[in-house]
Amino acid sequence: MARDVILATEGLTKEFKGFRAVSEVALQVERGTIHALIGPNGAGKTTCFNLLTKFLQPTAGSIRYKERDITGMKPADVARLGLVRSFQISAVFPHFSVMENVRIALQRRHHGDSFDFWRPEKVLRRLNDEALALVEAVGLTEFRDTLAVELSYGRKRALEIATTLALDPEMLLLDEPMAGMGHEDVERTAQLIRRVSKDRTILMVEHNLSVVASLSDRITVLARGQVLAEGDYATVSKDPRVVEAYIGAGHA
Repeated sequence: MARDVILATEGLTKEFKGFRAVSEVALQVERGTIHALIGPNGAGKTTCFNLLTKFLQPTAGSIRYKERDITGMKPADVARLGLVRSFQISAVFPHFSVMENVRIALQRRHHGDSFDFWRPEKVLRRLNDEALALVEAVGLTEFRDTLAVELSYGRKRALEIATTLALDPEMLLLDEPMAGMGHEDVERTAQLIRRVSKDRTILMVEHNLSVVASLSDRITVLARGQVLAEGDYATVSKDPRVVEAYIGAGHA
């Protein structure tokens, strides 16, 4: 049976003053999966992620999303197609409540790219039910009236995911969602990612290998800007090249 690929790259390359940070990467992400992009420091993960999310333009190669060439598009353009980077639309209003942050994000989807702060309160109120559903989905119901600045680090990440989900993405790209978290927040965020993946595709860059092992359907390992190995965790974790380049380097 043919693979249902939602995001694919061919020959994806990025050079910085003659240095190849990403070199001819071929990546295929299947619809409805959680796909992890991992590798040791300096492997090119962040550069590759920024190419996929259109924060960088490639030196060579192509990116296709739902069979459409998005190589030259801008982040806002691909977001409108349903490909959204989490924390790109983050909770940037620390002194607004959780509900207010999510409602503002919903405004953007319903009323265009402008946040349009001056809409009448009665218009904003219509978004409350949808905002509350998103707040509940990310486990923040009891914090709905809490200011964003007062949330723990992990719950701020949950709020950021809620504001991203407000854009109704078909594919969600997560950049190190567990970075800087304690064990409790890691567990909570992993459960959240598993929940929100039920009706969308997720591609994530992540250093926490236990999280990668528990969440990912497929993993692509980068080393020195190139694809080193690909497969499920059981496969890539036993690959001698991966052990040498990644796990053996003390990044487990």
